[in-house]
Amino acid sequence: MIGADYFARDAASLAHDLIGATLLFHGVGGVIVETEAYDQEDPASHSFRGPTPRNAAMFGPAGHAYVYRSYGVHWCFNIVCGPGPTGQAVLVRALEPTQGLAAMQGRRGLADPRLLCAGPGRLCQALGLSREHDGLPLTRPPFHLLPAHGRPPVLAGPRIGITKGVETPWRFALAGSPYLSRPARGVPLQR
Repeated sequence: MIGADYFARDAASLAHDLIGATLLFHGVGGVIVETEAYDQEDPASHSFRGPTPRNAAMFGPAGHAYVYRSYGVHWCFNIVCGPGPTGQAVLVRALEPTQGLAAMQGRRGLADPRLLCAGPGRLCQALGLSREHDGLPLTRPPFHLLPAHGRPPVLAGPRIGITKGVETPWRFALAGSPYLSRPARGVPLQR
């Protein structure tokens, strides 16, 4: 299990190192294969203009969930990070589902494991995450987060689904994974 100190660093570093980690919510989840980093200096970040009721969790303690609704349609799950209340978070974009497949398939209404958690909205629906989980600590149940085994090959490239800060190469993906929200084009990184 990952401890609270693991999250006390910048978003880009955490987003990179979360690739290959295992995320479970009530025992359902899998291996993180895609993330994006956001910080307060970033015009694409929810924290760019400072604290609001919606983004309050981003300015809270590291190692907590930040869950928000995107486009009024689906939930997105982020991991708050940084040394103190810095407005940094990592969006978990995709998982390779490994545990609780039947529960995920039931929530999503489909069987193809490649589509269960390929995208932040799909991921939240499959795991059953919503606004009621905003601000919860990730170091205690119902969350369970385990570090990556070894050093999986990671690609870094531009984030997707945004209009500002597009050139920032803060999208991280497990190289060759069929579970990504979109194919990854990027530069291989060393750990």
